[in-house]
Amino acid sequence: MAILESFREPKDTTNPYITQLYRALRRSRDAEVSAFDYRKALLGRYDVVHVHWPELLVGGHKGIGRLTRRCLTALTVARWRLRCTPVVRTLHNLERPQGISRVDHRILDRIDALTRLDIHLNDHTPARPGIATTTIRHGHYLNWYERFPTAEPTPGRILYVGLIRRYKGVEDLVDAFVGSDRADLSLHVAGKASSDELIQTLYERARDDARVTIDARFLSDAEMVDAITSSELVVLPYRHMHNSGTALAVLSLGRAVLLPENEVNRALADEVGRGWVHVYTGTLSTEDIHRAWEASRSRTGLPDLSARGWDEAASAHLAAFRRAARGRR
Repeated sequence: MAILESFREPKDTTNPYITQLYRALRRSRDAEVSAFDYRKALLGRYDVVHVHWPELLVGGHKGIGRLTRRCLTALTVARWRLRCTPVVRTLHNLERPQGISRVDHRILDRIDALTRLDIHLNDHTPARPGIATTTIRHGHYLNWYERFPTAEPTPGRILYVGLIRRYKGVEDLVDAFVGSDRADLSLHVAGKASSDELIQTLYERARDDARVTIDARFLSDAEMVDAITSSELVVLPYRHMHNSGTALAVLSLGRAVLLPENEVNRALADEVGRGWVHVYTGTLSTEDIHRAWEASRSRTGLPDLSARGWDEAASAHLAAFRRAARGRR
């Protein structure tokens, strides 16, 4: 069985989830797995297409580059339709990003119409009408990060790490932290922001509080490991959270995490063991940070991530691809 993935050949800056999945799938002798390029997509032989973020197939460029990508993707989707090539979709997000053009929406609608099976990353993802589903848990990062040196935790350090976007609520974290009068706590924000305006907002919210530091740039894997392991608690105050690879990265590095309360995060807390995943309701408060930090300091051992191995994930993906190829809904 030949599988065409929707992502390009992984590079050093590729999402580690993609790289680890690709490597695990290619270790299998039961399938030939290829990364995406338009020559392969339009002229190559494959039995199933595996799509992650379909909007990336129509976006990412400006002007003539965007138009070219849009046309090539439309031709590719037309080929899938003519040859009845089944699409398997991993639902990383519940909704499409905002700002997509009507033309791009039509292309994405056609991809949805060809989708025979959705892969959910947790048990609480709602099924889409008329599309079969299977659940394959997001893999851990234990092996991915083991090649990098770790740091000793800095007493009292709270961390936000990852790309900074409006929906991720980093402003709420800064507001809540500045409201604390504890001199033994510090907050470090690390990650590339979507705009200079957003970074300026964070500095304004920090109010010249010397306990708050901001490193507004893209972090390498080694820098991410250092940032996470030098903290005692990582806070991800997303306003909308359904799946979080960053939370699993934090747990893989043996640090506790504070997340918004929902079914997915409650299940994660139950899975990994007591003291590792803390949750809050509503808007993040100063008291939420204090409570989670105090509780995280009493944890022991390491979180249980045994259900998130990559070889098991690869086997489950191959079973999903075979199911889609048989045309079962």
